[in-house]
Amino acid sequence: MQFKRLKDLRTDHDLTQKAISTILKISREQYSLYETGKRDIPVDLLIILAKFYKTSIDYIVGDTNNPTRYSESEK
Repeated sequence: MQFKRLKDLRTDHDLTQKAISTILKISREQYSLYETGKRDIPVDLLIILAKFYKTSIDYIVGDTNNPTRYSESEK
C-alpha cells in the first residue's frame, strides 16, 4: 500500500529520505520502498513517524484528512 502522505509530510518539512531513514534507523533504500508502496511499513515505524510529525497514524495512512493528533483523553 502506498502512503502518499509519507512523501508529502517529508517534503513539507524539507527533509530528505536519508534524514527520515536516520530517524527510523533504517536504510534510505528501505524507506524509499515504504514511500513508493513497494513494501508495507511496519506499525512501529508508523508510530515513530506520527510522533515525529506530531500527527496521527490515521492521517499518515489516509484514513482521515485531519492532521491533528488525538489527545490523551481520546485514547
